[in-house]
Amino acid sequence: MIPRLPVSLRYRKYRLLWLGLIVSIAGSRMQTAAVLWHINELSGQPIALGMVGLVTILPVLLFSLFAGTIADAFNRRRVMFATQSALALLAGLLGWVTLQGHASLAWVYAIVASSAAIWTFDLPARQALVPNLVDPAVLTNAFSMNAVAFQAGAIAGPALAGFVLAKANPGVAYLVNAATYLAVILALWRMGPVPQETAAGPRGLAALRGTNVVPAIKEGLRFVLQQPIILSSMLLDFLATFFSSANTLLPIFATRILQVGPVGYGWLVAASSVGAGLVSFGLSFVPTIRHQGRVLLLSVAGFGLATLTFGLSRNFALSFLALAATGAADAVSMIIRNTIRQLQTPDRLRGRMTSINQMFFMGGPQLGEVEAGVVAQVLGAPLAVITGGIGCLLGLIWIDRRFPQLRAFEGDEPIRAGAAPEPQATISAGD
Repeated sequence: MIPRLPVSLRYRKYRLLWLGLIVSIAGSRMQTAAVLWHINELSGQPIALGMVGLVTILPVLLFSLFAGTIADAFNRRRVMFATQSALALLAGLLGWVTLQGHASLAWVYAIVASSAAIWTFDLPARQALVPNLVDPAVLTNAFSMNAVAFQAGAIAGPALAGFVLAKANPGVAYLVNAATYLAVILALWRMGPVPQETAAGPRGLAALRGTNVVPAIKEGLRFVLQQPIILSSMLLDFLATFFSSANTLLPIFATRILQVGPVGYGWLVAASSVGAGLVSFGLSFVPTIRHQGRVLLLSVAGFGLATLTFGLSRNFALSFLALAATGAADAVSMIIRNTIRQLQTPDRLRGRMTSINQMFFMGGPQLGEVEAGVVAQVLGAPLAVITGGIGCLLGLIWIDRRFPQLRAFEGDEPIRAGAAPEPQATISAGD
């Protein structure tokens, strides 16, 4: 047996997904960094970078509610098979177009928007799948390990992107990303069937016949609006990331303010993930987090203050540390938010809850990118980040006063988790 593994990794199916996500996320984050650098080369205008957020969020707003119904009505593992395959094809297409010398802003925006549309269906299925792979008692640990996987990939991806961009065409980064999706596809194939409760019973298609899909969407919306803890955590996420979206402007900071070139840019992009990865790894060995509401509010305050520091900095080391601090604070916030939402949501509603949350947690940073690009175009990149940090802190104060239940949340309240996973497995060296 392998001793002292984080408890969630003792579940074989979750462990397979976790390992696949590390590889895939590294490729995705490599592509994200390459896209921003590529667009900055094609245009050089802050507003062109901000447009990435707009073309990303529009498909999310258009398809999210329907995507959540799909995740609850159909087998989530099979949904992920389809979405991961489609994302690989789109990344490969962007790589081929770029290497052929045909890439333009229109091409890049079109692929980014198409990928966002597919991602809108992938995320509810993926997040709602996790509680089907582990017992409710270790779900906090599973989301801590999810954060570790995300941050490990998010450190490696941008760092590798910096070296690729310094030596080769951005198309190479896009093709590498296409290949990394195979890691998740292989993990899904190896894990085999996964039990889940569905909104429509054994036949998922029944949920989509006639007008049934509309009541299903309304049921999900009604549930979220009636849960102040879940709703307030979503609003807090949206406001914090809307105002504190500094990553979009990193090509400008790297080239014009800090003057560190593509390799330094890659490390700036990875910085927040370094901080988040360290914190997530530490929290993966913590059985539970006490006083979760207060910890969540404090972590968002730290996120806003670190964003302010980055906007004021003109030193590469300080800028790196400030971005790492934003990642550390966001990791604590993300783990608590995900745990609250998944444990307080019945399994048959998890996909729809996650799709509604997707509109908040993706809408915040993506619309924030548009806001940051517009403000940077008028006032300059540093002021765009500084005012964003201030806006984050003001939003935090409003949420704290509007939803006192969030501050009082401890984390030991009754849970609604359902759909029991497979029993905990013994792990051998050859498993």
